[in-house]
Amino acid sequence: MAELLRITQFDNVAVALSPIEQGAEAVCGDIHLTASDPVPAGHKMALTSISKGEKVIKYGFPIGYAKEDIKAGSHVHVHNLHTQLSGELTYTWQPAKTPELHAEPRTFQGFQRKNGAVGIRNELWIIPTVGCVNDIARGLERDAQRLLGGGLEAVYAFSHPYGCSQMGEDQEHTRQMLANLCIHPNAGGVLVLGLGCENSGVEEIRKRMGDYDASRVRFLICQQVEDEHAAAMAMIEELAAIMREDRRVPCPASSLVVGLKCGGSDGFSGITANPVIGGFSDRLIAQGGSSILTEVPEMFGAETILMNRCQTRETFEKTVELINNFKRYFEDHHQTIYENPSPGNKAGGISTLEDKALGCTQKSGFAPVSDVLRYAQRVHTPGLNLLSAPGNDLVASTALAAAGAQLILFSTGRGTPFACPVPTIKISSNSGIAQRKHGWIDFNAGQLLDTDKTLPVLADELMDLVMEVAGGKQVCSEKNGFHDLAIFKDGVTL
Repeated sequence: MAELLRITQFDNVAVALSPIEQGAEAVCGDIHLTASDPVPAGHKMALTSISKGEKVIKYGFPIGYAKEDIKAGSHVHVHNLHTQLSGELTYTWQPAKTPELHAEPRTFQGFQRKNGAVGIRNELWIIPTVGCVNDIARGLERDAQRLLGGGLEAVYAFSHPYGCSQMGEDQEHTRQMLANLCIHPNAGGVLVLGLGCENSGVEEIRKRMGDYDASRVRFLICQQVEDEHAAAMAMIEELAAIMREDRRVPCPASSLVVGLKCGGSDGFSGITANPVIGGFSDRLIAQGGSSILTEVPEMFGAETILMNRCQTRETFEKTVELINNFKRYFEDHHQTIYENPSPGNKAGGISTLEDKALGCTQKSGFAPVSDVLRYAQRVHTPGLNLLSAPGNDLVASTALAAAGAQLILFSTGRGTPFACPVPTIKISSNSGIAQRKHGWIDFNAGQLLDTDKTLPVLADELMDLVMEVAGGKQVCSEKNGFHDLAIFKDGVTL
């Protein structure tokens, strides 16, 4: 007999833990059903009859309404379920009681920076100011590999197509994002590589970097030297000599900033991986650290949960602005606000954006929301932060890194190999993908369903893994040599 999981007592649908054939018997507690349709694993089955227009409830909240009468035992998905999402809304702050989080202080072996920040890697980053010098940057990355050793752990070039032919916010975002990466604590040395005729040139990046450590940053304008490769390599060798002397020292967990992201989700993501990440986030915040939740479109439908956890009215109002501004972005481009989830999400059992959002926000745990960040803004308040960025995996993960995250926790039900400028820990929602793609997946949260491990146990194990990674343990994407940079673009390209 197939087993169904009902997430809350208020739900009128449950999740199939394994595939259910048409006509098969299924059980959910004391509810016994006969499947009137095939229901794939991770997909929803109606526990009761749901009338046309009636709300479909999952996670204790509506995930849409029935497009037709749905009989008990029926497969509930995109064919008979429709979003309730609409445009900008007016919200009322109803402060929820959040738990007081406490934990024994923990430490990891990190790199203490001059400004007090802590890096979990000591890498030399080559940051092009414009896409025109990407190939030069990649050549420098290749030739600098011979310099590795001692405290110098890696050399990476982060290519991108921007830095010129941009206007308005796009141009400013590119400048600030690159400046943020130039002062990232995981970079023990940085070469800022410019062309010389671009809008977002070396000086534009430099003046947005703030009070940086001049001994760890070099600037080169390629048009101003005869042999740009030789000139750049000389600067890289200077930085490498300094960095090889760097050593890891004990650093408090309170110095960690961790980005929270999901992609290629399935029907189990909001049941296993994301709640486990939420448990980790609460544990990190209890240590005095910070976590960052982003993917604003994937908050639509669950935004009031976050709003009511805001510590202050000002933070609540910033959250309202965060949500409505992103809805306005959709409308300005004549796009429907509910145009998500992706084909892979739907195949995995996620039917509407509300369904995705209620699972996605599980990553935030139960901590209060301490601050809301604009795109390209850096974390300055410990605790749970919300960051304005889209759901796109590469763009959102890069935004998290530029906001100050030293590493990213990335949950997935379908698997993905990508990485961003910082270590990206892949967390599977089911054991199948963890077994098939063991070269991609670092942590299997699917154990929550197929072993006797509880959510607190897995959250503790994830916390242990994060501390190991912060101390130097490589994740799969690092072993594979993957690293990417993607910047959000909205406006005109000249």
